[in-house]
Amino acid sequence: MTGTALVTGGSSGIGAAVALRLADAGYDVVVTGRDPGRLDTVAAACGGRAVVADLATPEGVETVRAAADGRVRLLVHGAGLGWAGPVHDTPPATADQMLAVNLAAPIRLTSALLPTLRTLDGHVVFVASVAAIGVGGEAVYSATKAGLRGFADAVRLESGVRVTTILPGAVDTPYFARRGTPYHRAFPRPVSADRVAAAVVDAVAHNRSEVFVPRWLTLGSRAHGAIPATFARLSRRFDPK
Repeated sequence: MTGTALVTGGSSGIGAAVALRLADAGYDVVVTGRDPGRLDTVAAACGGRAVVADLATPEGVETVRAAADGRVRLLVHGAGLGWAGPVHDTPPATADQMLAVNLAAPIRLTSALLPTLRTLDGHVVFVASVAAIGVGGEAVYSATKAGLRGFADAVRLESGVRVTTILPGAVDTPYFARRGTPYHRAFPRPVSADRVAAAVVDAVAHNRSEVFVPRWLTLGSRAHGAIPATFARLSRRFDPK
C-alpha cells in the first residue's frame, strides 16, 4: 500500500519519525505541524510537503483537511499535547487544548476525510498512548487518549477502512520538555520515536488493529481490564511521586 500519506504532528518526535519511515516505504508524504522551520526540515528530509496548521483551532483543522481531501490514502494522527500534575491543578485552558488537539481534531479530520479514504481503499492510524488505560498525574491526557482509542475502535467497525491504534509507552521525544515535567518513572524505560514509527509502518503493511510499543505493555492493558484495582496498586508502586 502506497500513495499519499498525511502525518499530523510531523514537525518532531513520533510524527517526524513516521514521516521519514513512510517516505522510505514509498509514500508521498504531507506533514503538518505548528512550527514552520522544523516542519520544513522534516518535509525536505522526506521529500514531502509541509502544511503549517494549528490543530487546536477550527481553522487549522480545515487547512489540513483541504490539503489532504481527495488524495490521502493513509492518515496518521500523530499530533498530541500533554500536561502533568494533579487533575485539580490542570489549567482549564490547557485541558481545552489537549481535548482539541488530541481528540477533537482527529475526530473531525477522520470524519471529513472518510469519503476519500473509502474511495482510495485507505487506512487510518491513531497514535494513542498506554495512558489510555489511565496514568496518575496525567488525568486529562489519559482521557483524551482513551477517547481516541474508543473512537478508533468504533471507526474500525463502521467505516469500511482499515484502522490501527498505536499505544506507545514513554517515548524519548521533546514531548516531556514541552509538557513542563520531565519523565520521572524508573519503569518502563522510554523507547525511541523511530521504534514507534517502525511499528506504525509494520502495522499498516500487515493491517494490525492495535499495537503496543513495546509489545509487553499489552500485559498491562490486560491486567487493567481484568483486575483494575490491583493494576492501580501496582501503578502507584512504580510511581516515585
